[in-house]
Amino acid sequence: MELSEAIQKRRSIRGFSPKPVPEELLLQLVKAGALAPSASNLQAWQFFLLTDPELVRKVELFSPGLSGKPPVLIAVCSDMNYALEHGSPNSEAYGCIMDASMAAENIMLKAVELGLGTCAIKSYNPDAVKKLLKLPGYYRMELLISVGFPEDSPRPRRLRPLDEILHRNAWEEEP
Repeated sequence: MELSEAIQKRRSIRGFSPKPVPEELLLQLVKAGALAPSASNLQAWQFFLLTDPELVRKVELFSPGLSGKPPVLIAVCSDMNYALEHGSPNSEAYGCIMDASMAAENIMLKAVELGLGTCAIKSYNPDAVKKLLKLPGYYRMELLISVGFPEDSPRPRRLRPLDEILHRNAWEEEP
């Protein structure tokens, strides 16, 4: 699959088949995430594969943005001790969030190539999810990604026209 095709096909999936996702596919997703660019090559990210159905359902209880009963969740976290030790205060404030976002996009594009669906989720209770995952206090939850085989095709996306979002060199007031 060409990258352009993966970008066009990538959608937020909110309905998943109960079919399990093979471990080798999940490892490919995490490897794709780890290949993402990282501010100052910090790579403070940590990836958690949540494959236990009971744990996934518990996380779902604290995640209003999560829907579709995905068989797998990927929690993308940042090790803030590592970030401060190997980076700068700027890494903590912005770099880790940017890195996690780029890793998540790699994961979601790789998922398209593998025939999987995903949805990035930021609407969750981070303290509750950290507790469920038994994360150390210095790990920061960045986002969750639901993963599974899509049950249905999502409806077509509405995209804003380029002339509404593209600017050249500087802002100009409309006449």
